[in-house]
Parts: sequence; structure tokens; C-alpha cells
Amino acid sequence: MLVNSPVQGPRHLVRVFVDFWNYTLSMRNADAEFRTDWAMLGPVLAHAAAGVVDVAAASEYQGLNFYGSHDPAREADRRLHRWATTVVDTFPGVSVSIVPCQRKRSPPICHTCHSAVAQCPACGADMRGTEEKGVDVRMATDMISLAWADNYDIAVLVSSDRDFVPVAEFLETRGIKVIHGAFPPRGAQLTARCWGSVNVALLREEFRFVRPMPDH
Repeated sequence: MLVNSPVQGPRHLVRVFVDFWNYTLSMRNADAEFRTDWAMLGPVLAHAAAGVVDVAAASEYQGLNFYGSHDPAREADRRLHRWATTVVDTFPGVSVSIVPCQRKRSPPICHTCHSAVAQCPACGADMRGTEEKGVDVRMATDMISLAWADNYDIAVLVSSDRDFVPVAEFLETRGIKVIHGAFPPRGAQLTARCWGSVNVALLREEFRFVRPMPDH
């Protein structure tokens, strides 16, 4: 079983942190038809990361933290929120944090006259888009607070966002090894600052969702 290696030796506690939208878009680029088995993603990545740190060590999967955002005004995003909080959040070890997107403070600027366009001239709709606020901060805070509580000694960070470079560097000063769950060549700067990396796309057959065959 992936979550507990039978190999004798030191035991590493591994927790997986996933930036949902970053992961989803990266995997879509690697395999447009891929569907994730969220019950298996964490154990597979935890096992792979422990092997990068110490091939002779046993690993204990501590869980997967899922971070995302949604726009409550969009039906597709409302479905995403229901799925994440009522399905993904029920899998063993998985903790979901999904927050509403915030309306941007400033409207877009016309590239010709450089005037702010607050409303659509045709229908009057608000031209300000939405943006993801607080997801990266929550993810970084959890990584640090859980490490401080000795919840894990290996973190798998699934994101290509270089904003996590300071987090990886700080955790290393505390003896925590951060393994980048990477989609090369994306996120090369973050990969360089982590202790090691695993290529998530190359592992995908181990956590591909397969719809059960109906009983006859």
C-alpha cells in the first residue's frame, strides 16, 4: 500500500499541499482528457516525495490540503464549490479550503485613450473582473503552522507559483524538506529553491480517475 512503505528505516511524515487551479491548468496542458482521483493523488505524491528524500525510509501520509477559489456569480463555479466541499472534502485525509473570488478594485483601461472602462457601453455590466485573493496566503500559512506543530517533515508543494519560493526557503531553515510537485518546465524557479522535485505528470496513471463499470 502506498501510504506506508514496508521498507525498514526512518519514518517520514509527508503532507501534500495543492494549489487547485494551478494544478488543474498544468495537468490540462499535459493531458487534456485527464481526470484526477482525488482520493489517490495525495498518497501517490507522498510516496514519491519520500522516495526522493530517502529511498530506504518508510513514509506516512499525513493528508492533502486543497486550496482554490470560485466565483459565486457563475454557475460552473458554484458547481465546483459544491463538488469540492461535498465530495473531495470527504476523502480520507483531505482538507478543502475554497474561497470566493473578489471583484477587482480597478476597471480595465482602454489601450488607445487610457481611460478606465467601468461599465460595458453596450449593456452596462460591471467591467471589473474577479481575482483570487488570499488563497496563496492561506496555503503558505498552513504550510508554516503545520510544520511548526510537527505535523510533517516533508511537504509536497503542487504549484508553479514562484511566490512560494520564500516559504520553501524558510521551511528549509526549520529542517523541513519541500518537494516540488512540478510540471516541467513550468515553475523552474520554484523547483530550484525546493529540496527536490517529482514530475506530477509522469505519475498521473497512478491517480487517474476511472469510472467504475456498471453491474450487469
